[in-house]
Amino acid sequence: MKKNFLLHGAMLMALAVALGAVGSHALATKLTDHSMYLFNLGVNYQIYHAIGLLAIGIIFSQFPNRKTVMAGWLMFVGIIGFSGGLYFYAITQQEWVRSIIPVGGVLLISSWIALILAIFHKAVEES
Repeated sequence: MKKNFLLHGAMLMALAVALGAVGSHALATKLTDHSMYLFNLGVNYQIYHAIGLLAIGIIFSQFPNRKTVMAGWLMFVGIIGFSGGLYFYAITQQEWVRSIIPVGGVLLISSWIALILAIFHKAVEES
């Protein structure tokens, strides 16, 4: 399982760097300032959480439990929902996408809480 999170984290990091380049070069003159802000916000959050996903892959070796796995999948899906939603909205201005973005954000927050619980659960077992 940790291999999946490491692989997905690395892939999402590479994609974030590529999207950052596309945003700064190809989209900079095509999008409004606000749309560029949203696009860059998506890139930033994708980078932060791709690092988080890599960390979960590493942490899984110390805390191999269901909560750690849940944290990884919540983070993966949250990145898609939050950052992906921001990208799509920034480029298309489709209003319906705005309802997906907060769900992705809640999944990202939930992933961090699940990771806290995974670590805490392991700490309680060792006490």
